[in-house]
Amino acid sequence: MYYPRYNYYGHQRFQKHPIVYSYPFSSLRQYPPVDITIFSQSVKTFRVIMKQGELLLDKLGDTAFSHKLMDAAQRGNQAEVDRLIKGIGGLNVPVQVRYTPSAIIFNLQPPAEESTDCCTLTVTLKWGQ
Repeated sequence: MYYPRYNYYGHQRFQKHPIVYSYPFSSLRQYPPVDITIFSQSVKTFRVIMKQGELLLDKLGDTAFSHKLMDAAQRGNQAEVDRLIKGIGGLNVPVQVRYTPSAIIFNLQPPAEESTDCCTLTVTLKWGQ
């Protein structure tokens, strides 16, 4: 069978781009009106948590305290770790402490009286290989 080398007809036999059918729709999506009250409250609460995190870091900078904390964690004494953290003066937000052989993780939550789950400050500090 012989196929012509050139297109003598001056047009393509098949369309290069098929026709795509679409249904009409509104190109403007409808969004609810913006309400920043919850967001603003979250920012306000997070500022409190950040100040509490600064108190925590200041205490962790004390070498004697850090030694006690790391020693208790290496022994797996979670109760002592929690006691040391709760004993930090001025720290009045709930703090969850987890640790591994290579790091310690602090999760600071909003104060209990606010009863909101708006935000969490997670501080991860490496202390081993």
